[in-house]
Amino acid sequence: MHKSDRRVILTLLVLAAVAIAVIMLTGGKKQKTPISSKETAISASKESAPAASTGLTDDTPEERVASQEDIVLFPFDPNTADSLQLQRLGLPHSIIHNIYKYRTAGGVFTKKEDFARLYGLTVKQYRELEPYIRISPDYLPAATLFQRKGKDNPQYAKHPEAAEQPEKPETPAYSHKLSPGETLDLSTADTTALMRIPGIGAYFARRIADYGRRLGGYVSLSQLDEIDGFPAEAKQYMTLSRTEVTKLNVNTLSLNELKRHPYLNYYQARAIVDYRRQHGPIGNLHDLHLLPDFPEEAISRLLPYVEY
Repeated sequence: MHKSDRRVILTLLVLAAVAIAVIMLTGGKKQKTPISSKETAISASKESAPAASTGLTDDTPEERVASQEDIVLFPFDPNTADSLQLQRLGLPHSIIHNIYKYRTAGGVFTKKEDFARLYGLTVKQYRELEPYIRISPDYLPAATLFQRKGKDNPQYAKHPEAAEQPEKPETPAYSHKLSPGETLDLSTADTTALMRIPGIGAYFARRIADYGRRLGGYVSLSQLDEIDGFPAEAKQYMTLSRTEVTKLNVNTLSLNELKRHPYLNYYQARAIVDYRRQHGPIGNLHDLHLLPDFPEEAISRLLPYVEY
């Protein structure tokens, strides 16, 4: 061949080799795409499987707790509540997982105390949810439907005549409610006595006693209206014979001790401590009236509970 022909042939071979290399590289990249997406799909399905088994969603981290704005307290049955309802109550996913695990293993919540035994549940969480727990009668032991009487009673062999007598139902103390015109003294009544008031059950009786303890004692029946949801019509059955209260010494108590009182928040307690540091002991609570945290209304309701 002539020298020029050899150059043409070599040039064509080089171009062909380059073209083949480009095709191979381009084709290899295209082949990797479906394999990668398939592996991704399989991996995603594997990761979502545990969440599905516990009723939790994939787009929520396992340990995330609902924010305060998202929490809604409502009556619920821990034997039937689903994961969305439990999340709305503010329970973290670890506790929701434990509830599902307990139910899957055949566990049944027959009383409120059973819910308190959940692993990971704190005292604060239980106290917030306890008033809203409702256990359906369907989950009580079946034996509660029957009561052995007569000859079926084990005591029949010893006292057959007594076994034939119908059993008298137990009547708890203060089972009857007050009649119109009857009253009780709020300053001496305990929770059992408070439950005699129409419209007051165990929940509000406990709330009334707890709030009175935090205040240091009631000075007016109108303070009961400060309890969320308190039935105002119940006040007609109450009197207040004593108004002695436990008082706060605003010149000696610390910030943490002051802010525990229902009528003092953190900012007001800090304002008292700052005033003492800058001006010395407080001689009269009205000395604080120029402070923005102490309007006249706040001073008036706090006056019965302070000393100097």
